Amino acid sequence: MTATVKLLSLATATPPHDLAQDDVFEVAHQIFIDRFPEFVRMGPVFDHAGVRHRQIARPVEWYLQPHGWADRAAVYDEVALDLFCRAAEGALAEAGLTGADIDAIVTVSTTGVSTPSLEAKAMTRLGFRSDAARAPLFGVGCAGGATGLALAYRLAKAQPGAKVLLVCVELCSLAFHMEELSKTDIISTAIFGDGAAACVLSSEDGAQGFATVAASAEHTWAGTLGVMGWQVRDAGLGVLLDQALPPFVRREIRPVVEAMLARQGLRLEDVDRFICHPGGMKVIEALEGALGLGQGALDHEREVLADHGNMSSPTVLFILDRARRTGLPKRSVLTAMGPGFTASTVTLEAA
Repeated sequence: MTATVKLLSLATATPPHDLAQDDVFEVAHQIFIDRFPEFVRMGPVFDHAGVRHRQIARPVEWYLQPHGWADRAAVYDEVALDLFCRAAEGALAEAGLTGADIDAIVTVSTTGVSTPSLEAKAMTRLGFRSDAARAPLFGVGCAGGATGLALAYRLAKAQPGAKVLLVCVELCSLAFHMEELSKTDIISTAIFGDGAAACVLSSEDGAQGFATVAASAEHTWAGTLGVMGWQVRDAGLGVLLDQALPPFVRREIRPVVEAMLARQGLRLEDVDRFICHPGGMKVIEALEGALGLGQGALDHEREVLADHGNMSSPTVLFILDRARRTGLPKRSVLTAMGPGFTASTVTLEAA
């Protein structure tokens, strides 16, 4: 008999330093105006990004000083680990579990490097068992919320009765650099924030959750390695982001999603709600157009983008959290895109 996997809980966490978009613009103006003349022309991106606030790992003054790999790694170790633990503790508490109940931990993070990985560093604080399986994922970027959820689902499904913890944590702000400036740096400054999200999945008989994970799928386009990723700079990781992403989404995403659904015996019309990683405002609009959702349909996506910015992998789980609190429809499809260039989907059925 095939195991049924339930989503038991979901929790989010953000760092304490809240920054309004107007303040981000003022700081960016000070930084960019003399060193990057094109900033005057690109300044309106801050108004059109759809971001009102975002939370970041350090006070804004920290980012105005030069920092190398060691400084950035130290902040990642401290702040990412704290966010990991806070999000995980929230998810465990909602599920009525402790760390000792968890059989496997999936950690998703692409904005910092930590070896041992975050779940190993959190083992004592969260009380994970010594025999818990660990699966850290690096390099999946903005797709990580869906990709990580899909992996957690497969791990739970493969071991009936298992309880799997997924934690996505990203510190996108650490990719801001004073040393080298580009158009991508300006766009990144306008949209990215920091945050974490965690959820618990279980294939235990009789498990009660807010949704059943029905299926997952993934598609990687050939010849698209340059669409999104990291540039390794002397001072740390820097964002690689193709500005032609919205047209790509508008052109490519529908047939891929249709093919993913077809393998599950579904059509677009069978999906009551798409839960999408927003990327940015133009990507939201491209998704609405490509999937025939109607302008404004991705309301939770706009709200999360406005309140937190694009946090990379946790963002789609923030959106899922809002969607479940207002009531999930019968069938929803969670989807996110990231480096590869890859689209990942997870099909959910409401409890």
